[in-house]
Amino acid sequence: MASGMPLSVRQCALVRESWERVSGSPVQHGLVLFTRLFDLDPDLLPLFQYNCKQFASPQECLSAPEFLDHVRKVMLVIDAAVSHLENLSCLEEYLCNLGKKHQAIGVKVESFSTVGESLLYMLEKCLGTAFSPDVREAWSKLYGAVVKAMRRGWETLPEGD
Repeated sequence: MASGMPLSVRQCALVRESWERVSGSPVQHGLVLFTRLFDLDPDLLPLFQYNCKQFASPQECLSAPEFLDHVRKVMLVIDAAVSHLENLSCLEEYLCNLGKKHQAIGVKVESFSTVGESLLYMLEKCLGTAFSPDVREAWSKLYGAVVKAMRRGWETLPEGD
């Protein structure tokens, strides 16, 4: 991640300020993100199974305690990225392993663009007018760096695995 284009000082400040406004209610805001994700790509719903139970609807999934734990974890990953904006490379191994885990359960790399759209949607809904084009650009850049590291999890696996 260090070789990627880092966020500017101003972009780091914009991400931190906006995250501070969102991070106080991680589950509530995470549910906005995942509701949007399922709206954009309902085919992702079967990837979320707990104890071999498939959810009949996004609403059933979104209210399951196990899924709410997943929402908390996703928001913690975002929080970690925000906390390490100046040194994202320290999260490289963790994010690469997270990518491997996502690949193992059947997530496609292409789905990360939909997750990114959902993240930006959540930020826009939660921040309102404070979600400026500059804030959008800063978050897009951060998310791109996170996805780049997670994609390495796919690249480190042998073909056919």
